[in-house]
Amino acid sequence: MKTKITGAFVIGFDGQDHVIYKDGEVVYEDDQIVFVGHAYHQPVDQTIEGGQAIVSPGFIDLDALADIDHAIIDTWNSPETGLGLQWSEDYFTHRRQDVFTLEEEIFKRHYALVQLVLNGVTTAMPIGAETHKGWAEGYDEFAAVADLAGELGLRMYLGPSYRSGINVVRHDGARDVLWDEAQGLAGLAEAVRFVLDFDGAHAGLIRGCLLPCRIETITKDLLRRTKQAADELNCHVRLHCLQGLQELRFLRTWYNQTPLEVLTEVDLLGPRMLIPHAIYIGGHSETKEPYRGELEQLAATGTSVIHCPMTSIRYGNALESFDRYRQAGVNIALGTDSFPPDFIRVMDYGNNVAKLIDNRTSAGAAADYFRAATLGGAKALGRDDLGRLAPGAKADLVIVDLSHLRVGAIDDPIRTLLMNTGGAYVRTVIINGRTVMVDGQIPGVDFADLKSRGQAYFDKMKAAYAGRDYRQRPLDELFPSSFPVIEKMASERNAAL
Repeated sequence: MKTKITGAFVIGFDGQDHVIYKDGEVVYEDDQIVFVGHAYHQPVDQTIEGGQAIVSPGFIDLDALADIDHAIIDTWNSPETGLGLQWSEDYFTHRRQDVFTLEEEIFKRHYALVQLVLNGVTTAMPIGAETHKGWAEGYDEFAAVADLAGELGLRMYLGPSYRSGINVVRHDGARDVLWDEAQGLAGLAEAVRFVLDFDGAHAGLIRGCLLPCRIETITKDLLRRTKQAADELNCHVRLHCLQGLQELRFLRTWYNQTPLEVLTEVDLLGPRMLIPHAIYIGGHSETKEPYRGELEQLAATGTSVIHCPMTSIRYGNALESFDRYRQAGVNIALGTDSFPPDFIRVMDYGNNVAKLIDNRTSAGAAADYFRAATLGGAKALGRDDLGRLAPGAKADLVIVDLSHLRVGAIDDPIRTLLMNTGGAYVRTVIINGRTVMVDGQIPGVDFADLKSRGQAYFDKMKAAYAGRDYRQRPLDELFPSSFPVIEKMASERNAAL
């Protein structure tokens, strides 16, 4: 079946970079784009009139929020209450457990995948907190995620997370990592089994990858085994590192090495290696470490960085800087890693933070963030058929509505996209030639039910924090309200008096 989409601004690709076709057209047949430009005169089976809209390549989210929440609970706390959100040593030793049933975890994933589609993400590599697990993610859960993604039509790079240690807070408030290496080996085995079973599932929409947790929770032995497994499976590895000062302190204490020195020793750097955040390299203003050519090393090895500016700024940190990484030749992709997974908002946050860090308005250009959201993600995955609208590419497209008065005047479409719109303006999403969202609606998805059940899941998740706090504080101390809360019954009593 051949479909033509028209729009006020079609973001095409000329073989080297994106180009803008004003009043342009995209034609795709089945799962592949066959034409981008003006005046396609051959017959088509249907035409979608985009109107006053941007027709864009689908967004590639390589740290894609696959959770009910990330940020609303843990990005505003004081240092003291923030410690209470970690596992306590006692919880690790005596009481660790799965907070949720498998059915509840599958619901959470469905909720999260729907959010990604709503925001124009067409290719995703998930990230979710293991805080509420007995240890880490599992095979059965991700088998269900693969099927959920297939039903929604979402292109995903998947695998259950695994780790050999967990960040904890000891009884005196000191930070530490406690270990169970058998759990890490078992987790890797499950991850490998998942890749073997699901790579290529759902007509190629599902690809397997290895997703170990944070570098300070993975032993060197497990890192080496991960490298060996990735080579045998020919799959990608994503490892969160260079994301916090505590991580650096741990690695310095244990090995007298930086994170990149550890990755170099275990031979994990390379084109299949993805590093979310990658903020705290040598020379960063907070590390007290000299610069050792980390950016040149990342560029030379072909290692990609997954930049998550919305999450970074919510935690009070930032790349130093986006333009510096790009100019060094580092490939940069983007990730949401935060709720809402609004990919347009992620680009806008990054654009603004880059200006602040470099102290110039031309820093972090909108075009460069759009490239990271599309071409950067595609390069990180080794895919020249994603992140672009060009003949031969996969038919992954989003239509972003510019017709609303609240969008304001339209100037350059990419700058207008970042500054004047957001995920709520994504109208239509097409993945692999399948229309998965039309006019903001996803066929077969009950939004009201997801909203209601999502709140119940969140409330249960939040309540579990009190049992893990090393000081066993009640919820109202861990999560104080911004202002005093007056319940309805109390208000009615006061009125009666």
